[in-house]
Amino acid sequence: MKRILAIIFILLFAIIIVSPVAAQGDYYFAVESEVVNVYYNADGTMSLDYLLVFVNQPGAHVIDYVDMGMPNYNFSMSTVTAEVNGVPVSASESDYAGNGSGFAVVLGGQSIQPGQRGTVHVNVGKITDVLHPDDDDELYASAVFVPTYFGSQYVTGSTDLTMIFHLPPGISPEEPRWHAAPSGFPAEPEAGHDGEGRVFYKWRNPAASMSDRYTFGASFPRAFVPADAIYTPPPAPMFNFNFDDAIPFIFMCCFGFFFFGMPIMNAVNANRRKLKYLPPRIAIEGHGIKRGLTAVEAAILMEQPLDKVMTMILFGVVKKDAAEVTKRDPLELAFAKEQPAELHQYEKDFLKAFGEKDAAPRRKLLQDMTIALVRSVSDKMKGFSRKETADYYKSIMERAWTQVEAADTPEVKSQKFDENLEWTMLDKDYDDRTRRTMSGPVYMPRWWGHYDPRYSTSRPIVSSGGGKVGVPASGGGAKSLPGADFAASIVTGVQGFSSKVLGNVQSFTEKVTGTTNPPPKVTSSGSRGGGGGGRSCACACACAGCACACAGGGR
Repeated sequence: MKRILAIIFILLFAIIIVSPVAAQGDYYFAVESEVVNVYYNADGTMSLDYLLVFVNQPGAHVIDYVDMGMPNYNFSMSTVTAEVNGVPVSASESDYAGNGSGFAVVLGGQSIQPGQRGTVHVNVGKITDVLHPDDDDELYASAVFVPTYFGSQYVTGSTDLTMIFHLPPGISPEEPRWHAAPSGFPAEPEAGHDGEGRVFYKWRNPAASMSDRYTFGASFPRAFVPADAIYTPPPAPMFNFNFDDAIPFIFMCCFGFFFFGMPIMNAVNANRRKLKYLPPRIAIEGHGIKRGLTAVEAAILMEQPLDKVMTMILFGVVKKDAAEVTKRDPLELAFAKEQPAELHQYEKDFLKAFGEKDAAPRRKLLQDMTIALVRSVSDKMKGFSRKETADYYKSIMERAWTQVEAADTPEVKSQKFDENLEWTMLDKDYDDRTRRTMSGPVYMPRWWGHYDPRYSTSRPIVSSGGGKVGVPASGGGAKSLPGADFAASIVTGVQGFSSKVLGNVQSFTEKVTGTTNPPPKVTSSGSRGGGGGGRSCACACACAGCACACAGGGR
């Protein structure tokens, strides 16, 4: 008995002591108040206005974005505005990770720190298909709405929740009807006219729960909105169907999907995710374009294949006379006695890796270099928009190709290709485009012999590592070679990097991803790894008496 009591005491002590520690870093906040204004407009559309006061709990994760669930997918992102403490912030549909439809409010520099309070104001100007036929009266339209709510594991305390319906203009007070109120709210709402003369219904609960799903509704005459604004689901197709005859077929389909289809889909998605080496925080949208990235850093931002990124770095160190390819299969480098001052850190790390003669330690150093490069790009992107920045560097890539393709002589084309080589490599169609563009004679860049020993035109000098690095020969013009050979030399260089240096590119990338973007830990709370805040859900019902197929949860 004493042993059992001792075990129980230890377990209770562990729960009391360990649980708060385990909670550190999770999202945990209170919503002090929420005011939701829902406007049903004369054209049958809806406008929404949310005002939420968050109180982030001490020791919790910073609230850096809040998901706003929408009634359906027919909302206009161009009409969305958001503020935090009166400061405008951005909203991103692509960053939304709640249930159903919606968008994320990206708090950015206005993120709510642990122990701090923040007011989030969100306005959505236009949502369509929000009115439905009323179940009880065919001359009436039904408007039902569920405000955003949060997973119970993330929210604490009670909320002073106010919901206000603003009905279409022109309706008199005796015409509309309110629906039954949710539990905890007054059965009869406050009614009156708002500043625009519209009839409004107002429900308030000073002790509401932000993890509960509250459904509010009202009905009003159809005549006050266009007929086509009332959404009626299409009727189910009429055809003869014998369910008993279809049971064997349905069973086989379900069996095949669960035992073959799902494992294949999961495997494909898992492999695809392993190649996403950028950390999640780089996907959180900031504001504006991050200029000043190198072509290699832009390639990391676009998550280009790492064998291509390595080849771009190789071109960089060769062009800067920091190294020379002495053997291409397998790839071996010799280094200049004095390294150029303009080398980037990732280029220095690249050369350090090739100082190793054995494949395994070289590959490990290249992985370390790549991890440091990914983290460096992630740090540089803080506060900037990944999408806008990626589009900006794609435009640089297209301008580079335009300069090459517009050149009217082989000499100029070769010069432009040399100047823009790394930027053109950002093109996903780089291999084929190079072959198409460099179809005629090509004049080799002065450094080309350092990359491809078959075309070396320089005299060697002894490097500090014992190898030899070429320096340009004096005098003479540029040497030409067929464009097809030139293009093939570049393309096979990338392929050679893949097979001879990195080994299996996918395995190499997976090891990088395991450090820079590891899969989220699976917990019973179901939270998504990778940062964020305030996961939510909201939906509108299809009629006055139906239930929404939408559930709360997330952060």
